Amino acid sequence: MSEDPTPARTAVVLGGSHTGMLAARALSGLADRVVVVERDVLPDGPAPRKGLPQARHAHMLWSGGVRAVTELLPGVADALRDVGARRLPVTTDMVVMGSRGWFRRWPESHHVILAGRDLLDATIRAQVLADERVELLDGVEVLGLEGNAGAVTGVRVRSSRRHTTDAPGSGVGDDGVRVVEAGLVVDATGRGSGASRWLTELGLPAVERREVDSGLAYASRLYLAPEQARSGYPIVNVQPDPRDGRPGRAGFLLPIEDGRWIVTLNGSRGGEPSAAEDDFVRFAREELRHPIIGELLERAEPLSDVAYTRTTLNRRHFYERMPAWPENFTVLGDALAAFNPLYGHGLAVAAQSALSLRDVVRRHGWGVPGLSRRLQKAVARPVGAAWDLAVGQDVFYPGATENGPTLRDRLVSAYVGRLMLTATGNGRIARRVTDVTSLERGAEVLLTPSVLLAAAAGPLKPPLTAPPLTVEELKRAGLQ
Repeated sequence: MSEDPTPARTAVVLGGSHTGMLAARALSGLADRVVVVERDVLPDGPAPRKGLPQARHAHMLWSGGVRAVTELLPGVADALRDVGARRLPVTTDMVVMGSRGWFRRWPESHHVILAGRDLLDATIRAQVLADERVELLDGVEVLGLEGNAGAVTGVRVRSSRRHTTDAPGSGVGDDGVRVVEAGLVVDATGRGSGASRWLTELGLPAVERREVDSGLAYASRLYLAPEQARSGYPIVNVQPDPRDGRPGRAGFLLPIEDGRWIVTLNGSRGGEPSAAEDDFVRFAREELRHPIIGELLERAEPLSDVAYTRTTLNRRHFYERMPAWPENFTVLGDALAAFNPLYGHGLAVAAQSALSLRDVVRRHGWGVPGLSRRLQKAVARPVGAAWDLAVGQDVFYPGATENGPTLRDRLVSAYVGRLMLTATGNGRIARRVTDVTSLERGAEVLLTPSVLLAAAAGPLKPPLTAPPLTVEELKRAGLQ
């Protein structure tokens, strides 16, 4: 039995995290009904949940993503700041040691929003679910797609608890399995997505996929900042230099809500941090290219255990290249392309893809033939820049790919390295670089004649010899 009298006007979004909630918002008002299906039972506020282990690590939302989120949810940036999220100007409040040296803190060109992932998700979720057109089915597992190679007609799910729609006649079997019929199914289930398998089960060919695995391991811990540094502090980031032939080791400290710092340390094969609490500060002080993060942590109070993960693989599914694509199905977010979290682009790309979802449906109309093909191509476009940024670095780590970096990879890396060097001492080039890293503009802005000439000339100012922290910031952190 149909679960809804007009399933063709129902959108089902699989996954209730950042990507799924933004996709639901994008479709509300375009569909008559939007159903979000989430395996976890979602908390009422900012609290941990089993299906989001990456929430224990550092996250940032670059301004390109902030723009997309606020277009979908006007006022959400203010709502985030009201509950304690930080807005930091780029590069004004960033202390960054890149592969070619310390960057200067130039006047604001872009910004980032910093918050714990639980707080970010809870704030966005509350705004999305306040829309009565959006329905949440949590505690529900996705089993597969309904339909055939030509069109998806719904999704099979299994409930772990009873919902109001589970009444007799709703189509729910004794085992809790039912079909939710839909005119559009959006997969936003993240890295664990079963979309490639679901599509082959419908009779479609295997999707082209590329993986680049730097072998990075992540260790993260939450700290209470020294009292004088709790009202705000710059981001501190120490990056590796792939030219030195050593394993890549990096660390970043992000100021988040309630006067806390979230600190993530990472290392590639042979240089991984440990999960031991008593080794966290030592690694930051002794294994990174500069000890500043370790020195800051020696004066901060740990608030959590060390969270550890090796889930840092770059994986991209090229669904937009499939020779055949079913109607009524779209994949976005980490289910489409998952990035090494080091670069902080996953949240922004997901937001931009959700905005593309809305715009394409608005432009072409709900349910028109070929809509899903157009959607899949559109949501893949924001992926490209972030993918190139991540893979362009990670491909050089030993064992990252089967055949190593290509000639194109080497040429691009050489040019990007020259740009990074120039950006340490040229504010205009630093702004062009952050145009791209913030996902506000495409990489083509780095290939204009004026940028090419500036890169050839190199930095205009001499290199910095120490972290560009002010005397006041050093004092507030107890370093002077």
